[in-house]
Amino acid sequence: MMQEPNRVDFILAATLFFLSGLQPELRAEEPTSAKATSFVHPGIAHTLPSIAFVKRKLAAGEQPWTEAWEQLEESRYVRRRRQPQPRAHVARGPYGNPDHGASEFVRDGTTAYTLALKWVITGEEDHAGEAAQILDAWSQTLEKVTDHDAALLIGMCGHHYCNAAELIKHTWDGWPKEDQAQFESMLREVWYPIIKDFYPSANGNWDGSILQTMLAMGVFLDDRPMFDRAVNYYLEGEGNGAVRNYFNEFGECQESGRDQAHTQMGLEYLANSCETAWNQGIDLYGAYDNRLLKGFEYTAKFNLGFEVRYEPYKSFEGRYFYESISEEARGRLRPMYEKVLNHYQNRKGLDASFTKKAVAKTRPESRGRSILPWGTLMFADQPAEFPVDK
Repeated sequence: MMQEPNRVDFILAATLFFLSGLQPELRAEEPTSAKATSFVHPGIAHTLPSIAFVKRKLAAGEQPWTEAWEQLEESRYVRRRRQPQPRAHVARGPYGNPDHGASEFVRDGTTAYTLALKWVITGEEDHAGEAAQILDAWSQTLEKVTDHDAALLIGMCGHHYCNAAELIKHTWDGWPKEDQAQFESMLREVWYPIIKDFYPSANGNWDGSILQTMLAMGVFLDDRPMFDRAVNYYLEGEGNGAVRNYFNEFGECQESGRDQAHTQMGLEYLANSCETAWNQGIDLYGAYDNRLLKGFEYTAKFNLGFEVRYEPYKSFEGRYFYESISEEARGRLRPMYEKVLNHYQNRKGLDASFTKKAVAKTRPESRGRSILPWGTLMFADQPAEFPVDK
């Protein structure tokens, strides 16, 4: 799998010391803006030190990374992929009906992200080129996203595209500047107008999805106002997806009374948001006495078969009121717990016992029902501080 040193390796070696110094401490006293004026790149879901850590584990043949890598290698995003299928007009209705290009948008985004990971881990340039081909196909074609679920679709899947683009742009010199500019134009002119005002009254997973993608867009575009807009909404937003509205003080989720599938979706989106902010020096994980951890522990505990306290409460504008916790989809653990366990247990030394039990049942996290696949590969057991390569 591993080749001779390549551009990724040289970038890793040259910048690892600098970036490891930027691994953030807990910054609860200053959560709404970054002290630095520039962004860490790559720095959405993954940084150069975290990629180097994974490469070392794979080179040593260690588990669970090796098994997770084998799953990626065997996935349809690597073995059975096909040419990108961009559409000028994508439409997604409620629960995916109608679906005019939405499934293709989702599939191509996941494929681009998977291929970008293959590139940074193996150094095989074909994968970088194939990922860029997908990004280019969509950015050159897409003109509008419409119908009921437009904002949700961009929120769910835009994160994939931004992660792929971030990795390719900052580790490969084969993506032409004009193609990068076209991708940036798609983000600003097609996506952002649809998601910029969030979706306060929808169930909170909508806001959560938008948050993860808006943060990712802000990093990729080096757009501090866009990034800060998402950070501030996570902390103080009026809608159901803002962290204090999505979880109450003991971790019950706004969607806990709806079903466990959507609840876990919302949790995953907020965790992805927190990871991006953390990579940029902002601690959203710790906001409001580690409110996200309480939400993960509460939801994992219930889905592992334990009973939990439940208090009915009305959502923003009183649109939703679930009188009892829902049994629907209970026990179907979503493969999304690795990065949260890594943060709270490994980085911060906090108890996350039910999250840890959920990881034991879902490892290795692959595509499954996760929005950001390959969680075990990229987030398992990362050190609290990355060693500096000499």
